[in-house]
Amino acid sequence: MDSPTAEDIQVLRREMSRMFMHYKFGMNEVLTKINILREEFAHVHDYNPIESVSSRLKSPDSVLEKIQRKGCTYSKEDLAIHVRDIAGIRVTCSFVKDIYRVRDLLIQQQDITLVDERDYVAHPKSNGYSSLHLIVTVPVFLSDGPKDVMVEVQIRTIAMDFWASLEHKIYYKYRGKVPVQLDEELKQAADIATRLDYKMQALKEQVDALALEDPEAPSRKDEMQREAIDRLLRFSLEIADNDKAKSAAFKAEEQR
Repeated sequence: MDSPTAEDIQVLRREMSRMFMHYKFGMNEVLTKINILREEFAHVHDYNPIESVSSRLKSPDSVLEKIQRKGCTYSKEDLAIHVRDIAGIRVTCSFVKDIYRVRDLLIQQQDITLVDERDYVAHPKSNGYSSLHLIVTVPVFLSDGPKDVMVEVQIRTIAMDFWASLEHKIYYKYRGKVPVQLDEELKQAADIATRLDYKMQALKEQVDALALEDPEAPSRKDEMQREAIDRLLRFSLEIADNDKAKSAAFKAEEQR
């Protein structure tokens, strides 16, 4: 691809400024839908699957850098095809099953169209990254008519979000060239986070089952939650001890 001229970049920046306004509107539309669900669960239902919601709009410079990295043309058409995460929303849930519940509630809405879905929860990346990525479109009604805007929605658990944030900071510090030993430790941490997620899911289901069976469940709710937390802490310590032993054995093997 020929390098863009200064005039090409100026024209693209002007076009992008208009497009970014559309992306912002589209992001706000999807954000409103998610916040409505969150507020409804908080006031109407006994349990709210949505812990937190955040959003971000890529800067024009970061979009241009991504275009250059991908080697695509500087057209609006290529921008829509190759840079689909200009508008992004992140939804954090408590449990793994909540991820799919929120996903279903979002995409079943009539004006939301699912364009692409990548399930890194069921199939984590090789580095341990887990999250559910959705690319959706939503209509934005402007003065010259409706426009479909693409928005990326990432849905993950608190544990997945914590690991991803840590991994991002480490890779940023090392500029992507993370030492092999540290990279292995990150993968182990991802495995711990995954096991904790599924253990917490199992504990929640057990507490829910007890609440249905036990007539005194309402008065024992706090007690059951404390029992579940105690069991989770014991499980976490057990994982930590096992991983310390594995790490020590790994280091001893390296020194031989």
